[in-house]
Amino acid sequence: MLKKLLPLALFSFVVPAQADTLLGLYVGAQGWRAEAEGGFANSQSVTDFSFKDKTLASYYVALEHPVPLVPNIKISRQNIETQGNSLLSSSFSFAGESFAAGTDLNGALDMDSTDYTLYYEIFDNDILSLDVGLTGRDVDGVLMASAGSQITEQSFSGIVPLLYGKVEVGMPLTGLALQAQGNFLALDDNKLYDYQAAVTYSLLDNIAVDMTLQLGYRVYLLELDDMDDIYTDMEFKGVFAGVELHF
Repeated sequence: MLKKLLPLALFSFVVPAQADTLLGLYVGAQGWRAEAEGGFANSQSVTDFSFKDKTLASYYVALEHPVPLVPNIKISRQNIETQGNSLLSSSFSFAGESFAAGTDLNGALDMDSTDYTLYYEIFDNDILSLDVGLTGRDVDGVLMASAGSQITEQSFSGIVPLLYGKVEVGMPLTGLALQAQGNFLALDDNKLYDYQAAVTYSLLDNIAVDMTLQLGYRVYLLELDDMDDIYTDMEFKGVFAGVELHF
């Protein structure tokens, strides 16, 4: 009897962890006040800029299902942009233009990225939720440098593979939870990580829709080593607020 019950018990434990009992659709948006630092170049010796803080937005949609072994999917969209300046202590060459030492150089980044994430729910209950998976980040950006009438820019693009993880610890009967998630890559001299930690509050929870508010802190590191002849060492960090709907 025990031999018959054991496989059934294991099956009942694994299957609910894969996804919602029925199809679950998640839609979310975040506003992020990002403080930027670092710089860029066409060589490993990057030039740092004093960048301005910017309010950035991101959006995502995720679909979870009850089919075992088939991963859930999440698609998110993010725009990162910033502008700043640097008083050059030495000459700087970028995208075919040379800027002399002593120049007050303006620099800017405008980068769009779309994440395609496939993930599994390892645990999924009111106390602990754990997701792991892989992300393909489709990056499309442009870096600009200018001083007076000298203006130059260089674009870059590529798909970056990342590890994905998310954990949430619930606080029963309060509507509150602690959540952390991120994407990570460290390959040769390329480093990219994008992680956030937040407190969430379930504002609405009924059979039709759930609404959750988020307040947290996000860090985004972008270290590119020769992506289309682009080198960057830039970090964005700051407080964010968001809302998520679950249908």
